[in-house]
Amino acid sequence: MHDTSPSASSPLSAWRTHGLLFLLAFLYADNFIGRQIVAVMIEPIRLEFGASDTSMGLISGLAFAAVFAVLGLPAGRLADRMPRTRLLALSSLCWGIATILCALSGNFVLLVVARMLVAAVEAPGAPASLSLIADLYPPQRRAFAISCFTAAPTFAAILALSLGAWLVDQYGWRTSFVIVGTPALLISALLAFTTREPARGTWDGGARVELSSGLLATVGQLWAHRPVRYLILASAVATLGGNAFGMWNATFLVRSHGLELRHAGLLTGLIGGTAAGLGVLFSGWLTDHLGKRNPHWRFRIPLVGHLVGLVTLAAYLSWPSDVLTWIAGVPVPTAMLWCGLNGFFMVWWLGPSFSMLTTLVAPANRAVAMALQTMLSTLCGVGLGPVLTGALSDLLQTAFGIESLRYALFFSCAATSMAIVLFLIMRASLLRKQAAPCAAAAQSAR
Repeated sequence: MHDTSPSASSPLSAWRTHGLLFLLAFLYADNFIGRQIVAVMIEPIRLEFGASDTSMGLISGLAFAAVFAVLGLPAGRLADRMPRTRLLALSSLCWGIATILCALSGNFVLLVVARMLVAAVEAPGAPASLSLIADLYPPQRRAFAISCFTAAPTFAAILALSLGAWLVDQYGWRTSFVIVGTPALLISALLAFTTREPARGTWDGGARVELSSGLLATVGQLWAHRPVRYLILASAVATLGGNAFGMWNATFLVRSHGLELRHAGLLTGLIGGTAAGLGVLFSGWLTDHLGKRNPHWRFRIPLVGHLVGLVTLAAYLSWPSDVLTWIAGVPVPTAMLWCGLNGFFMVWWLGPSFSMLTTLVAPANRAVAMALQTMLSTLCGVGLGPVLTGALSDLLQTAFGIESLRYALFFSCAATSMAIVLFLIMRASLLRKQAAPCAAAAQSAR
């Protein structure tokens, strides 16, 4: 089956390219706000419905991730077969409606169902967007472009955690869901009526793109490719640790540092979110800049980020609950210095990893590859991360009382360590694969 996207042989104009990237980032940011704002809704929802920390880990993650895991690959395959801009427009429209439905939930079970619906209609978003970006920008500029895409939701965490905390505090969690869902309706209209689909494989020699016969066959081929497999696993485990920490960080500041919820959300958003957004952009630029001189920097930058992120996270979680300063009436714990450093470095893997994945797979299968990575990352990070941390906090409560969450969050350090190991295995596997043809050629020359 041939690709159904437009067959233009040249890239889009610069303003169309950057404009579409901005719109994709805007959509991803709104989706991310819908996920992250639940972090500052945990306490109000738990109190209203009388839920445990384990149950809140379900509503904040696993209910979303389970559906995402089931529908992620079919959604990616759909993005490989139909115009991606039209698919994203439909997805955005349904996502806005589903998010507003969360506000209408009358009990805990209905809220879980609404979150599952949000996951179902969001599934095509990241795979289709990343597939589009690979056709908008050449490989030597792709890491920074992907970093701009992934930085948007990171900056959106500032709104979700700071402004979101204020919204939840002032107007309640139901009104906050309505406010988050409404912009998606506008994004849907813009995608449907103002964008143009780029040709698939624009930067891959201009050859006609052929689709493989089946979804399972495609997934099998991708998984059999060892560098692809370990890169996807490393990304999933990194997301596991990052999301487990991010979802519970505001609650950690409330319990272990004695902050009010609105202050905790403000600090995690402004300090952690801003630092992470800058870190994503800087690492993407640095990867493209240094990668032109030495391709090995595309591996080194994620590793440096993981290592520094591991040390700074351990320091943040271990730091005592003292106050460094007061800013506009908001107490700023000394530990937030470590939180800022961690936020900057812990995201260094994002741009380089997604960029590497786009170069390792064929254009016709990129959305499926991105869906596979997004599916496992969502299942681990959004699904298992929060619920495992919540369950561990409940388990440690007898021994540590209110400080149980502090020690439960060290789970994120363990996940980051595993991500480092998997990334090193991926790097070694790719280097062996690249060296094999050279070795064979040398052998035949003898």
